[in-house]
Amino acid sequence: MPHLILVRHGQSEWNLEKRFTGWVDVDLTGQGKLEACKSGECIKELKLDINYFFSSYQLRAINTLKLIQDTLRDNKKPIRAWQLNERHYGALTGLNKDEMKKKHGEDKIHKFRRSWDIKPDPLSRNNPYHPLNIEVYKKIPAEKIPDTESLKDTYERVMKYYNSDIQNKLIDNKNIVISAHGNSIRALCKFLFKLDNKKISLLEIPTGNPLLINLDSSLEITECKYLDKNRAKDLIVF
Repeated sequence: MPHLILVRHGQSEWNLEKRFTGWVDVDLTGQGKLEACKSGECIKELKLDINYFFSSYQLRAINTLKLIQDTLRDNKKPIRAWQLNERHYGALTGLNKDEMKKKHGEDKIHKFRRSWDIKPDPLSRNNPYHPLNIEVYKKIPAEKIPDTESLKDTYERVMKYYNSDIQNKLIDNKNIVISAHGNSIRALCKFLFKLDNKKISLLEIPTGNPLLINLDSSLEITECKYLDKNRAKDLIVF
């Protein structure tokens, strides 16, 4: 039976500053590094042989996975995929969430953050925070890089990659760790837990706390739980 472990990166510098991050490439805070190491310890306790490690292209997810692998003493080469990146927050990128709530109202900002198909205004391509102006994304075809995204957009790119590059490995009974982001993990959870568009808006993903999903041979979920029980969010799927 395959095991899929989803880890949202540890606290990032912009998480701490309460800024909309999206595709901007920021690193982990000291707390975020501790969360990543704790994630590794939690996974280590499972005594599983992890066959594949995946991360997004973003530094906070890459370094979270590196700390997890260091803790596991597992030096397999991770697979990096831009399709697992965080949702692009468009013109909200870099802005402070609390300030935006005061300016636009909490309801409007909540819709931008949690609605299924509403997207913020596009980010100007001249903005230094636009992915076209960030070095790590230079290898991605420009036509693939968004100016803004809804959760629906994020879901579509994440699921296309899952179906082409991850699902077949689970069918082959391989154990997988994915280090990614709040919204790319929510996209995976929507599919795996069969959540409707309303329920997915309620799902919160904690930083640096591995979500273990046990699957049967048909890739139906048999069990799921957060490994760090002290920091677990309520799962809304069972």
